[in-house]
Amino acid sequence: MYLVKFILLTSHFLALTAQAFPLLNPTFPRAVSSKVVNQTICNGQRYAYENLAGYGFVPSRARDKYGDTLGGYGSSIAIDGQTWKKSKDGSYSGILWAVPDRGWNTQGTLNYQNRIHKFSVSLTPATNGSSSGPSPPNFHLTYLDTILLVGPNGTPTTGLEADSQGGLVYGGFPILPAATYPGDGFGDSGPGGKRISIDSEGLVLAPDGSFWISDEYGPYIYHFSSNGRMLSAIQPPPAYLPRRNSSISFSSDTPPIYDPDRALIPSDTESGRDNNQGFEGLTVSSNGKTLYTLLQSALDQEGGPDNPDRKQSRLLEYDISNPRKPAFKAEYVVTLPLYTDPTSKKTPRKVAGQSEILSLGNGQFFVLARDSGFGRGQESTTSNYRHVDVFDISSATNIKSKENDGVNDSIASSSGVLNDGIKAAVYCSFLDFNVNSELGRFGLHNGGADDAGLLNEKWESLAVVPVDGRQGADGEWFVISLSDNDFITQDGYQNGGNFKYKDESGLDIDNQALIFRVKLPKKAKPA
Repeated sequence: MYLVKFILLTSHFLALTAQAFPLLNPTFPRAVSSKVVNQTICNGQRYAYENLAGYGFVPSRARDKYGDTLGGYGSSIAIDGQTWKKSKDGSYSGILWAVPDRGWNTQGTLNYQNRIHKFSVSLTPATNGSSSGPSPPNFHLTYLDTILLVGPNGTPTTGLEADSQGGLVYGGFPILPAATYPGDGFGDSGPGGKRISIDSEGLVLAPDGSFWISDEYGPYIYHFSSNGRMLSAIQPPPAYLPRRNSSISFSSDTPPIYDPDRALIPSDTESGRDNNQGFEGLTVSSNGKTLYTLLQSALDQEGGPDNPDRKQSRLLEYDISNPRKPAFKAEYVVTLPLYTDPTSKKTPRKVAGQSEILSLGNGQFFVLARDSGFGRGQESTTSNYRHVDVFDISSATNIKSKENDGVNDSIASSSGVLNDGIKAAVYCSFLDFNVNSELGRFGLHNGGADDAGLLNEKWESLAVVPVDGRQGADGEWFVISLSDNDFITQDGYQNGGNFKYKDESGLDIDNQALIFRVKLPKKAKPA
């Protein structure tokens, strides 16, 4: 159990393929050509999606070295570029770091200690896969280690919902979201306590081996040492801080499993980040000196929490040349795309909230924008928007100012219309996860039966590595994305293996991984 190697079983693949085949039919989207699935030109820069190059999964029942379910780590990933190698036989290997969010929480939050997982990964190109003869999984993840996260004083952090009022204060830190809990924080006896609450959503590796992690409760950005101790916290401008009854309130209205009827009044924040819509995206420039973070959707005073009004998301830029003194440098607006939800008669047009960003240099970024509530284990299996898109801030307005960043300050109306004089980033649709002619190369599908071949609902991570195994001078890159399975399993464990659970869905949802081959602009410098 302490060193788990995940072997992608042939029997599982054969069952998956047999289930998936009937669903691949001419009504699904087709690739636009045999060489390029689709392409876009964003602010003069050409991007091409060439093919789906890889697929892998880790079983939902897998556990880490502490005995806890190894789930949810598709929230964010980062590959150590120094480790990415191409072998003489054409295969690839490297080290991947991944951060789960706040633990199993489909039935209430728990006192799960936040953590970072380490994997070795390998990719063997599959050249002959097709819908009629799909390739077996060719992307393998081998679990290596876990780093548990602790606060400045060494106390473990927690995924529990933050208290509605107050927090924890340490010297040199802003007030931090915190959860006060009875017993052991899992519903059993114990001494109780109070811990820093973190809903981890973004991950960046620093050159010195430390980590930057973005969070949804604050929303904050935290800096952790290589062994998991919190070193500092970046608090965003006052406009971002969630408020209820005119006071800062870090709660996200997700009560703990041991107190499911806990009432929060009002349930939505009055201003600042909306519930569970914090710093979902985090990335760094290729030289490691500039950090960027993007809200999942608009602040409450600018269209959140309503759909389709919450489309004006804010992007923050920090200079981290001196990581002990991050400097707030700039701020931009990214207008998120809309999609049509055929299951909703009341609000058929909705915002595709973003789940991750990745810096490409020259003012351009990948952004993972998607719908919600579609895929494995959901009422509807057909996703309508699940993209890696591109946005460009080169000509966008820098909105950083006292007028835009104070308490309740707004850069858009409550219906999401930008204020006069503000120009948002250029936004370009690009890579569609849901092209069944590509998914079929590995026996996968979007829509149809809810089986092992159906794509998971939540895709929340991005990493980019060169196809040549060196610098990517030819413009050929792999885009890697892992899904967040919400720790859904019928053989689940938390609290050092002492808390056993079965998700009420009755499902075992594996952690899936997809690898896309793309052509990037020659001047691109991916993080």
